Order: sequence, then C-alpha cells, then structure tokens
Amino acid sequence: MLLSVKHTTTYRYDTLARYAIESLRLTPPAFDGQTIVSWQVSAPGIDKAARFQDGFGNLVHLTAVQSEHDSITIEAGGVVETADRIGVAKGLPEPAPLRVYLRETPRTAPDDAIRDLTAKCKAGCTLDKLHRLMHATREAVSYEIGTTHSHTSAAEALADGTGVCQDHAHIFIAGARVLGIPARYVNGYFLSGTPEPSDAHHAWAEAWVEGLGWVGFDPTNLMCPTERYVRLATGLDAATAAPIRGNRRGGQNETLDVVVEVQQQGAQQQQ
Repeated sequence: MLLSVKHTTTYRYDTLARYAIESLRLTPPAFDGQTIVSWQVSAPGIDKAARFQDGFGNLVHLTAVQSEHDSITIEAGGVVETADRIGVAKGLPEPAPLRVYLRETPRTAPDDAIRDLTAKCKAGCTLDKLHRLMHATREAVSYEIGTTHSHTSAAEALADGTGVCQDHAHIFIAGARVLGIPARYVNGYFLSGTPEPSDAHHAWAEAWVEGLGWVGFDPTNLMCPTERYVRLATGLDAATAAPIRGNRRGGQNETLDVVVEVQQQGAQQQQ
C-alpha cells in the first residue's frame, strides 16, 4: 500500500523567543514491510542540522533557531510503501540490548491495579499473554479524547478508565514488563479503514517474542499493525519516542497546533 503523510507542527508564543533547539524524530525507518519512497523534513535550521542515530535506533535531526522569533513551523512528510507483516517488525537498527526495554519509567511504572490486570494474562505462550493483555487494556480503558494529557502515567489512565492511544500503549508496556517481556513504545501514523476511534498520528507498542522478534500490538484498535501503519520512532515511553523535543529561551505562553494527514495514494480517504 502506498501511503502519503503530511505532518505539520506549529509553535506560537505571546512574546519573542530568543533561542530554540529541537530534536526531531520525524524520519520513518526502512525495514521489512516499510519502504520510504520519498520523505522530507522542513524546519528552521534544518540545512545545518546535526544528524545522528539515538540509542533506540531513531534517526534524529538536531536543529537550532538563534534569532528572535514568535513561532516555529516544522513539517515532515512524503510517501511510504507498506506491506502487512502481521505485526512483526524485522530489519530495524537495534543498538539497545533487550534488557533496556524492561526498564520502568515514570509513565510506565506499574501499580497494584496494573499488576492485577496483568495477573489475568499469564496463561499460555508469550503471544497468548500479549494478546490477552492487549484486550484487557482496551476493556479497562475506553477511548476518550481530552481526559488525559501528555504526562499522564499508565497507572493514572487505568485508574481513570479513559484515555487515548498513548495511554493504551503505556498500560500495555507496563503490563508486558511485569510479565518479564521487553516492551517499547512506538509512534507513527495510521490510516483508518473503519469507524473505530483512531488518530492519524498514532501510538502503539511492540513486545519481544522469542522466535519472532519485535511484534506490534495496538490496544486502541485491538489489532497488530498492518499495511495501514507507518512506523516513525520508538523508545521506552512517549517521552523518549516523541517526534519533537526541545527547549527555548523566552517565548511565553506557548500554543501548539498539530495537523496530520494520512492518505492512501490513489484513494480519497483522509484522516
């Protein structure tokens, strides 16, 4: 499937910012089932950006704005050819050892409720456990926009019983690690073909299964990633996999506007 993606992020400030630095994880990797036909990242300072691979294998552009400004617009997009690999992600750079993905973070630290949820998923082989955990996560947390925020933890979302794809991924990751299974956060893009809740800018999880490698699980849509998914970046949680992270001097009262469009080439469907 050929998917076209356009991802535009705009930061605006009420007062002038004097300096800004941004790390951009906005370049999707090529691997089995995902081929980059064309892709471009546009941002202030991108022509002088440092490029490197981080500890999770993501390509990062490090950009800087060294003049006064009241807004920054960052655009990324292109065409990606995808194929259904039944959720198995092979051919990715893997600089970090598996034990790293057992590490707790503030957003994925388990509490008693997460341990209780996970206890119901211990039967069967690793794949059986993970599929049970995916369904248990979705049953426990209904999809509802605006009830959580970027810093909400897995424990907080589970206690609330509502959340979005980020929260589902965090709960699944926390539960997998309780089971002793390495797990990681993935952000990317999703082309919805159903009326089920989904975001064009989407998040899911991957867990390590011996004999298969990394396998994706999307609790929000109760499925493993297919050709409708474009994988962008990965990390221990949403913070370490964020497409854009940065700091600035000045620039008070920031407002953020994000627009993501995903469309199948040759089709009229758009999210």
